[in-house]
Amino acid sequence: MKLYKYTLGLLILCCMVLAGCNKFLDVKPKGKTLLTTVTHYDQWLNDPSLGYGISALSSGVFNYLADNADYASISNPPTQPAEFVYTWGKQFSVDINASPLFWGEHYAKINQFNTVLIGIDQATGGTSSQKAGLKAEALLGRALEYFYLVNEYGKPYDAATASKDLAVPFVTSNDVTQTVPPRSTIAELYKHIIDDINSAIPNLPLDNSANRFRGSTASAYSVLARVYFYARDYTNARKNAELALANSKAVMINFNGTLPASSLTSIQPDVIYGRYILGNMPPTLDFMRSFSTNDLRVKKLYYSGDGYSFTIRGATLFFPAYTTPALQNVNTGTSVQEMKLIIAESAARSNDLSVALQQLDGIRKTRFATASYVPYQSNVQEDVLQEILKERSHELPFCGLRWFDMRRLDKENRMGTVNRYDANGNIVATLPPHSDRYTLQIPFQVLSFNPGMQQNP
Repeated sequence: MKLYKYTLGLLILCCMVLAGCNKFLDVKPKGKTLLTTVTHYDQWLNDPSLGYGISALSSGVFNYLADNADYASISNPPTQPAEFVYTWGKQFSVDINASPLFWGEHYAKINQFNTVLIGIDQATGGTSSQKAGLKAEALLGRALEYFYLVNEYGKPYDAATASKDLAVPFVTSNDVTQTVPPRSTIAELYKHIIDDINSAIPNLPLDNSANRFRGSTASAYSVLARVYFYARDYTNARKNAELALANSKAVMINFNGTLPASSLTSIQPDVIYGRYILGNMPPTLDFMRSFSTNDLRVKKLYYSGDGYSFTIRGATLFFPAYTTPALQNVNTGTSVQEMKLIIAESAARSNDLSVALQQLDGIRKTRFATASYVPYQSNVQEDVLQEILKERSHELPFCGLRWFDMRRLDKENRMGTVNRYDANGNIVATLPPHSDRYTLQIPFQVLSFNPGMQQNP
């Protein structure tokens, strides 16, 4: 079988094959090539497509779900997939020939990781330790993709209902002729994710500094921290975030100092487990007005056509390629700053305010002009928590996590109504608290080929 067919197999399972060839070592495969050696599988995990962040093939359109994104030129009614995403449409496309947005990309990567898990033990060459290491990396990579899927197509995590709420099929095969398994429950899928990562940890390399798209011990702890965080298990989230930082060589980038010479996410200093998209998203005016005037992120990451006055919709763009090329790629994987924010929020929720403020300060002092920086101080738990939540929104604005944060906070009654507006200021869509739209519907294309699969409301 041609090598690239494996990378497309699960898209066929999910109803569609993406146009074009995936890359293997940046070379289009010619003739017939099989994965037979440990070296082949190692190279397979270097496939550039595995380094793409959430909805990279769609130019980061996933970020349009969040309340910090704007779309001033939206059609009314919407006509394009991105416009349906922005207005939380039940379906983003009913074109049977279209690849299912988000779903297809995640399962395509899962298919690639499953190919390693299924075949590595029979590979020739290499040592048993090398095989175990590659299997561990595949388990970690697959776990990250299932984390996205369960938080897109499953309800926001609720310990009281997770054993009943449906998520997505847990597919462990790369054989597209097999029957698609039924949707797992959220509790089942979280258990698969956590068990797979824990089983991977002993065999992962200690350092991935040469290529942070590849797995490492710290990478595994960082993904576990994220998984527990969105399950609102803040004790285990903090524990694993601390382990991630303790086992990683990654460090914060100081915006007051010298920025990296390269924009490559794979070697960015603050990346723990890398995935990337190009930064390109129009923010809302309210979001931009929430920044302090001495926050260096504003002019380093955002281009403004209205002199940074934030008075004209569409005049500001999150587009660091224009303002700071070294930061043009957004890491949708895990980072030092995400771990610090997880520790900070988890500590604030347990009223450990000294640790919460310490972690908050560790981020902010690298993001505000040194001459005017004043550390935030408070002994009021709710005030500290609110400050950390605001910092999280500023530090991780368009890496795919804001939508998940909205879902998580909505479970705590911390989300108000979110409106979408056309160019004339007319409301074209509304997302009220506890809306069904906080959970994406199974794509039309998937149900067309799997009619027995239960749809979300």
